[in-house]
Amino acid sequence: MSENRTTAEFFFDPLCPWAWMTSRWMLEVEKVRPVDVRWKVMSLAVLNENRLDELPEQYREMLETQAWGPVRVVIAAQQLHGDEVVGKLYTALGTRFHNNGEGPTREAVVGALTDVGLPAELADYMDKDTYDTELRASHQEGIDKVGQDVGTPVISVPGPDGDEVSFFGPVVTPTPRGEAAARLWDGTLLVAATPGFFEIKRTRTANPSFE
Repeated sequence: MSENRTTAEFFFDPLCPWAWMTSRWMLEVEKVRPVDVRWKVMSLAVLNENRLDELPEQYREMLETQAWGPVRVVIAAQQLHGDEVVGKLYTALGTRFHNNGEGPTREAVVGALTDVGLPAELADYMDKDTYDTELRASHQEGIDKVGQDVGTPVISVPGPDGDEVSFFGPVVTPTPRGEAAARLWDGTLLVAATPGFFEIKRTRTANPSFE
């Protein structure tokens, strides 16, 4: 008998280190549970564009100077080369940005594109708004599932009654592996499927641990 598989939608901004940690967990979940991840973009720049004055100066500067480029490249790659390249490109970008410490530079983006066999010229979209309409639509799709008071990532899965269940997070470091990844997945779905459940949270006391 074939195994019933679940599709999880994962909305990410490649610039976010916490989304990166969660995305690596989702890859572990694919190994230990019948789950297939469908990768989609959201944007910290879009999320915060109407509240920049409320943000700390350093974070505001990051959003204005670094946040648009990488996610524009991902959406351009998706539009021009198909959905199947999104997850691979995200892995390449995140590895360079976060694990290797290269940051969201044009050189890192070009390197990531080369790593997955995509044209280096896609990096030109870092400075173009060609696909901003599609970027905003993908971002809004994720936000519509959970509301404005979240960040990235957003995960969406079928609930126990067939209705979609979506949530922000989980925020975790280091990335759970193996059976630990499976337990976190099971627990996340359990609380997310509880009627009336909205939030569990505590102050972060550790930075992302890239392994």
